[in-house]
Amino acid sequence: MSVTAELLLHAYRSGIFPMAEQRDDPDLFWVDPRRRGILPLDGFHISRSLARRLRRQDYRVTLNADFAGVMEGCADRPETWINETIRALFDELHVTGHAHSLEVWMEGQLAGGVYGVTVGRAFCGESMFSRRTDASKLALAWMVDLLNRAGFTLFDTQFLTPHLATLGAIEIPRREYQRRLSEALEGDPADLRAVPLALSGQDVVQRNTQTS
Repeated sequence: MSVTAELLLHAYRSGIFPMAEQRDDPDLFWVDPRRRGILPLDGFHISRSLARRLRRQDYRVTLNADFAGVMEGCADRPETWINETIRALFDELHVTGHAHSLEVWMEGQLAGGVYGVTVGRAFCGESMFSRRTDASKLALAWMVDLLNRAGFTLFDTQFLTPHLATLGAIEIPRREYQRRLSEALEGDPADLRAVPLALSGQDVVQRNTQTS
């Protein structure tokens, strides 16, 4: 059975997600980790150095301005699980409003970003990249701020990496993830596009201090 965008959304609502073995492998396989990485939306850690970086005004942040560019940046590494099938499926999800990207621009160039899928009030983060120092951290900080203000309750990072752990990410058992996902799927879905981005990095830092 071929994987469609509709099937992909059903998979995310069930708590599983697709990956490919490598860039040139056309096939996908489904992943349901025994331990799941999440980034608590009330526990994002902004260090003093990141706070200083957020307050600088030498970068610009956008939402859904270059979805294809963010996916390309995330796949631009020696080994990647993002193949052409995944790109095509996520392009379709983006067009229908189910997949979103947040971009960080420096000197007019795409410096970093993050993308993922929204189901209910859950944001399923797929990948992020950075071409300039701290660009991916800036993207995550702005994304967490946006998710909080848009009414999201779950930020799924799929796996826990040392980088994400420094920002407050944790691991939870599969059963606990399923419980949180079920809660996030109840009620009206949240919409990232319904809330404007923060006015400045200073606003991001200040709100984070109030909620963490």
